[in-house]
Amino acid sequence: MMVTTKLSIQDKLPLTCSRRGTCCHGNVVMINPWELVCLAKEKKISPKEFRDLYCEFGGIRLRFDGEVDWRGKQSCSQYIGDFGCSVHLGRPLACRLFPLGREIQRGEVHYMYQGDEFPCLKGCSEVSEFPHLSVGEYLNVQVTDKFEKAQDEYLELMQNLADTAFVLLLDTGLAESGDKETLPLWRKMGNELPEILTNRIGQEWIDNLMIPEISDNIDDPISFVRKHDDLLQSKIQERFGALQTNQKLHEASVLIMGVALHLARGLGANPEILAEHWIDIAKNHGVME
Repeated sequence: MMVTTKLSIQDKLPLTCSRRGTCCHGNVVMINPWELVCLAKEKKISPKEFRDLYCEFGGIRLRFDGEVDWRGKQSCSQYIGDFGCSVHLGRPLACRLFPLGREIQRGEVHYMYQGDEFPCLKGCSEVSEFPHLSVGEYLNVQVTDKFEKAQDEYLELMQNLADTAFVLLLDTGLAESGDKETLPLWRKMGNELPEILTNRIGQEWIDNLMIPEISDNIDDPISFVRKHDDLLQSKIQERFGALQTNQKLHEASVLIMGVALHLARGLGANPEILAEHWIDIAKNHGVME
């Protein structure tokens, strides 16, 4: 089992980057919709163009299909040899934090790294000779503040989508009708490969999720995400506000839960665990499976 080393904001570590590009090869970088906008802005193309050229699964993961390093690992699509990241100012939170991870427990933010040895020492041992930084100093150097705010706001948006799926199940008479099809599909989606869930959701709702039609508030992540939330809820109301049959309500609940789980994966959450959590809540409200 992988050891997780939890940190305080005052802990000092060899966090001064040597810029060798080791971490730009062979990794997985998930992104949220605001980060997609930031990357596209730095690339000077539209979010849709950036997504279609450089992302996978509808936009939630950056492609790692670039040049191969000495370990045989491919680089991020945005990495340029002998230069570095071509979109450095727009890089997502995962890149800014690396090698640190971040999680929220009971409303409190925690930072950590995986393994009993500091990760950078394996591929960039020279960092041990550079000035050590506290976790707090490193976060300031990497300018994580806006990106952490965007991440937290999208976690709220994810929960709002799940709540909407609950409303479609619990407050419309669907659950009372004896429906036993919805929860098994929630579970199935939580276990599906991202490419399968992407296809299940469909292009329209993938676009609604990953490339919202927002032209202002781009530099303010909180305003951006809240406007995105409003747009999604408006589209949901427009599309599903007058459904008449239990079958249509079931399909709508499954779709919106699928969108929530897909976003969850892009935020670094575990869709399987979340699906089980939400299923348990539904069962506690009398929904059958």
